[in-house]
Amino acid sequence: MTVTTATDRLDELLRRITGDEKHAPSAHSTLDVIWVLYDRVLRVGPDRVDDPDRDRFLLSKGHGPAAFYAVLAAKGFIPEEWLDDVAGPTSRLGHHPDRLLVPGVEIGSGSLGHGLGLGVGTALGLRAQGLTNPRVYVLVGDAELDEGSNHEAIAYAGATGLDTITAIVIDNQSTTHGWPGGIASRFHGWSSTTVDGRDHDAIERAVRSHEPGRPHVVVAVVQPKN
Repeated sequence: MTVTTATDRLDELLRRITGDEKHAPSAHSTLDVIWVLYDRVLRVGPDRVDDPDRDRFLLSKGHGPAAFYAVLAAKGFIPEEWLDDVAGPTSRLGHHPDRLLVPGVEIGSGSLGHGLGLGVGTALGLRAQGLTNPRVYVLVGDAELDEGSNHEAIAYAGATGLDTITAIVIDNQSTTHGWPGGIASRFHGWSSTTVDGRDHDAIERAVRSHEPGRPHVVVAVVQPKN
């Protein structure tokens, strides 16, 4: 699909999801990045959700999963009809994604600050099994970087050159404290790229620009959260 067609289709799917309007800005801020990952980058599909050699996508920013669900539906991981009953009494789709209930979901998330630690652990586990092809992509919100657990994961990955992990930080200026030098300066020992978080081609180039011997971070800047 072209960018315009894809955006229209995803907007249509998103409109089917109701009941969690409070987190709509969180969901919409991630939509373009998640789509580019699933449409252009990730080596995964509905027919290989358990393939050991698949790439892993971890949604740390799990309290706004509507965009994730819309992309999973568009790509055939889940039936589109599931979007009509998010958080219903018999629904598999909760306000936080559940890896045991939703095909294609790698981690249960929503409690902020855990995604990068889980991503580092996943990358290390794959390496211990001799699986050198899969990459691990972790989508993080800018405010999550105020959590100490993320700083520990950043420091470890940078110090050990864990080059199979890529973090994508959605920067919608919702962080409380900010950071001197910008978000990328927090990622010591990582390669980094800052892009327009709505430009699909730029997102793809940035995500693919990781370097051997270093973890990689992409800061995707979107409109400020209201």
